[in-house]
Amino acid sequence: MKRVSQKMISINYYRPILKLVLIVFFTISAFSCSDDGDPPITFNEIPQEIKDLIYFNGDEKASNVVITVPGGPSTELASELVDYFSANFNTTDILNITVHQAQTLDPNIIEGNEITLDQAVNFNAESIETLHHVVKYFKDEGRTVYIAAFSFGSFVTQELIAKKGIDVADEYLIISGRLDINDVMWQGLADGKNAYFENGVTPIVEAEQFEQIFRRNEARLFAGLGMNRYTEQFNTIESLSNLTYIYGETDEAVGSLTNEEVTFLQSKNANILSGAGGHDEPFEGFMEQGFSEAFGIE
Repeated sequence: MKRVSQKMISINYYRPILKLVLIVFFTISAFSCSDDGDPPITFNEIPQEIKDLIYFNGDEKASNVVITVPGGPSTELASELVDYFSANFNTTDILNITVHQAQTLDPNIIEGNEITLDQAVNFNAESIETLHHVVKYFKDEGRTVYIAAFSFGSFVTQELIAKKGIDVADEYLIISGRLDINDVMWQGLADGKNAYFENGVTPIVEAEQFEQIFRRNEARLFAGLGMNRYTEQFNTIESLSNLTYIYGETDEAVGSLTNEEVTFLQSKNANILSGAGGHDEPFEGFMEQGFSEAFGIE
């Protein structure tokens, strides 16, 4: 009886230790299994604070975000462009959005009183900060962010890069923009005058101002970004290999890229596409190729 009692005591003594060993074993096994592959990231629905700054089409929880920065400057949010991309390109795991600018949040700033060039610069700065706020939100979540920019939006995007760095987004597609637009061009716009490029090369500034205050203000918003020299501002960036730049050789609105601008982009390893045509033809003719080469989106 005594031996039996001793045996029972022995089993009771070691049972807690055995349980502890089993717990440790299964815990280690569970962690070992999880090391075989990271679990997929689950993204949250977009908070209202961000929704108030954007228009979007697609899955709120998609891991890839395409941000459209449209031409203009317009007082209308570019919802139709977002819907166009959603309807014509692959939308699997992709969220298409566009972001408010200062004049789309408050159209009265250019529809009301006449603004100065300094005011235009400040309004553009507000637009840059809003865009950066939205881009940073999605990047901080761990999503891949692509920026597709056109015309005026090209200048907005270039200013974003100049102010916040090339790595603020993952890839860029810029269509119908300029790095260093001619001084006479942006100065004419700053005076509230119509200005354009003959054959994409020779800048022409009309003698008289636009009659409407809105058009003069619109021109000054463009001048507020066109006055910047992006070959200088980008010169400290080691590589622009995540940038695809498309331009028309006879662009009448902003002019064709000069040999100096092309050489600069080449020196920074940017991907450059060009073709015969004016301001709109690159958008119409190179859109599919641009999305494919810049973002891998078909």
